[in-house]
Amino acid sequence: MTPTRGKRLVEPSAKPSRVEKRTAIGWIDGAARGNPGEGGCGVVLEIGNDLREEHCLYLGPTTNNVAEYAALLALLERAAAVGVEAIEVRSDSQLIVEQMNGGYRVKARHLQPLWLRARTLAAGFRPFVITHVPRGENRLADALANRAIDTAASTLPRPEGV
Repeated sequence: MTPTRGKRLVEPSAKPSRVEKRTAIGWIDGAARGNPGEGGCGVVLEIGNDLREEHCLYLGPTTNNVAEYAALLALLERAAAVGVEAIEVRSDSQLIVEQMNGGYRVKARHLQPLWLRARTLAAGFRPFVITHVPRGENRLADALANRAIDTAASTLPRPEGV
């Protein structure tokens, strides 16, 4: 083999000693002005140490809880699309976090299909973790949700089922 500057060559028969999972942290927030009212959501997806995506999604008239689920669904759909295998989601919505973790039942019929879709998507990540964070720690996702409402603009497609 001819030496190559700056690149390390690996013999085709060599096996990697360890395969790294593509992991991410996601921050989500949903908002509805008036509840129900004009709604939007914000999503921040941090993949490893190298990549951060910021997205806003305009929803139109909706409730705050639907906007929160839309944020979660948009995050999970985007993470799956870019090959994330393991994810930790951070949200300031105690309702969403508790419902996803099984602490609260999903009583509202209009939220049940969104919860089911979120659980189905979450099952595709190993592991999937969702944790509650104080509102003050979720400022960027909150700002993106408000930007979506203010501009009626989206940088992600509307999640399936929303």
